Amino acid sequence: MKNNILLYLTIISIFSFNTYSQKAKLATADKKYDNYAYVDAIKTYERVAEKGYKSADMFKKLGNAYYFNAELDKAAKWYGELFAMNTPDLEPEYYYRYSQSLRSIGQNDKANEMLELFNQKLGNDNRGKLFKKNTNYLEAIKANSGRYQVEDAGINSKYSDYGTTIYLNKIVFTSARDTGSLGHRKHTWTNQYFTNLYSADLADNMTPGSPHKFGSTINSKFHESTPAFTNDGKTMYFTRNNYLDGKKGKDGNEITLVKIYKASLENDKWSNVTELPFDSNNYSTAHPALSPDGKTLYFASDMPGTIGQSDLYKVKINDDGTFGTPENLGSTINTEGRETFPFVNDENEIYFASDGHPGLGGLDVFVSKINPDGSFSEVQNVGENVNSPKDDFAYLIDTKSRRGFFSSNRDGGQGYDDIYKFLETKRLICEQLLYGEITDLTTAELLSDAKITLYDSQFNLVSTTTSDAKGNYSFTVECGKTYNVRAEKPEYTTKEQKITIASDKGKTYLPIALEKEKCKVTVGDDLGKCFGIKMIYFDFDKSNIRVEAAIDLEKILDVMSQYPTMKLDIRSHTDSRGTFKYNEALSDRRAKSTINWLIKNGIDSSRLTGKGFGESQLVNKCSDTIECTEEEHQLNRRSEFIITAL
Repeated sequence: MKNNILLYLTIISIFSFNTYSQKAKLATADKKYDNYAYVDAIKTYERVAEKGYKSADMFKKLGNAYYFNAELDKAAKWYGELFAMNTPDLEPEYYYRYSQSLRSIGQNDKANEMLELFNQKLGNDNRGKLFKKNTNYLEAIKANSGRYQVEDAGINSKYSDYGTTIYLNKIVFTSARDTGSLGHRKHTWTNQYFTNLYSADLADNMTPGSPHKFGSTINSKFHESTPAFTNDGKTMYFTRNNYLDGKKGKDGNEITLVKIYKASLENDKWSNVTELPFDSNNYSTAHPALSPDGKTLYFASDMPGTIGQSDLYKVKINDDGTFGTPENLGSTINTEGRETFPFVNDENEIYFASDGHPGLGGLDVFVSKINPDGSFSEVQNVGENVNSPKDDFAYLIDTKSRRGFFSSNRDGGQGYDDIYKFLETKRLICEQLLYGEITDLTTAELLSDAKITLYDSQFNLVSTTTSDAKGNYSFTVECGKTYNVRAEKPEYTTKEQKITIASDKGKTYLPIALEKEKCKVTVGDDLGKCFGIKMIYFDFDKSNIRVEAAIDLEKILDVMSQYPTMKLDIRSHTDSRGTFKYNEALSDRRAKSTINWLIKNGIDSSRLTGKGFGESQLVNKCSDTIECTEEEHQLNRRSEFIITAL
């Protein structure tokens, strides 16, 4: 605003501005089988790990199993084992999960260390910290610019006009204009009249008619500004100097601050003016804005707990008309500067003015998405046309027509502040459809009623849905953003995948295959498939059990211990390279080594059979005369643990 208006701002508007799994029921037996066994893979992993075997994949699964079930103390144990292995290129999400798990057991210093490493690995992630200035912010503002057609609203005077709201097809705004009354008082610091509320009828395209004073019972000899109305039009919240029933309040420095007041409409007159219970003589509250459902009041204040010069707050309005405790909107929105003039629309967006976020100068208008859990998405500058090198604030938009108003003291106006109307010709947020199917990893069966949760890159909740009868799910997401998608379903292991959305409009496909938490096995099945055991590893041309092989064999050992009547036929296979006789002999030695290891560790020999099949049972075309890739040969080098009895 103009230089001599700075003190005026102090008075008129001091801000200016699961359960993770359930016990599976036995399914109806297939006609060719007598019974089934449900193998609890997680418990097996845990028992194997307790014996001292180490595997990054196993520790991840154990940590995740408890993390997703909110058993964070147990998650901390297994994530601790994971980090102790110094696994290279560990996904950043595990640093975050480990930090949260550590915090739950009081290890805050180590939790902060993990969170700092998490932030480093994700680059600009500064969760829980104040906004960090982006050196390329001007480019971001430029990309958001040119989206508005802006013109004078047609209701401005040579005095200050600002702060609009919509009420019963009228625009209600703040003005310091001279009404011609001889008794109308001027503010000695600014030589402007004290502000009152004015209104004007709205024609098509939200074009205001001639202004006139609004509510004589509301306007006083001091400042009134920035009203907000309930949907039924019977309750109004507004900003006024600390003045009620003819008495002016002052703080300890003898300064009259501003407060939010409430009024009721009775017999077509506004009455019962009362200050809100969280008002105070010692700090200011101002610029009220209601959520679309009328249950939350947003406002600006410098009350104790404020991060900067003024912050945005919200307070719950109870059904009986009482109020909850004001809550600071937090560091995603608030900075060490000024945040003021909030406006919340029916698309869960909050617009506000700030000089703390990177802008073009003075107050700029910014927007953030309000997430379902009450957190806020990344703050964005709405760009030029609305924003300028001067103060731009008090933004309001109708989401259906994309028309609205904002206030500014930019050059070329009629007064100190002016009201501008606009048409938004292009949406700020580029959106995509993120979609896919949820399937069973083994059978490829489409899974309905799976819970799908969408998180942003900082693991703030964005949205939740369930897969339909055909296993389909979808979310509307923002272009260029990174998300984490978590899929959960009883009897399946929870899975989480990261996805980065393309920068242009369109669709992004992300199918998710869930693994059965408890394997259903019966006679003739390969027990190794329960744990993803494709082969037991041996040193080249040898049949000694390696450490990697022992980890997998411990899993087989554990299951056989849980099911003492289970019998296995252990089969070892090779690829076609080498002579037929050699491969048969080598695979047979390896099968017998596997059997001997299990016997040595307590399994009765009567429960085990096995032999080597060499290259006699290839699963693909890769025989001696066919040229194949290493990956194709690998498919033939396999170990099988076929259940012969339960």
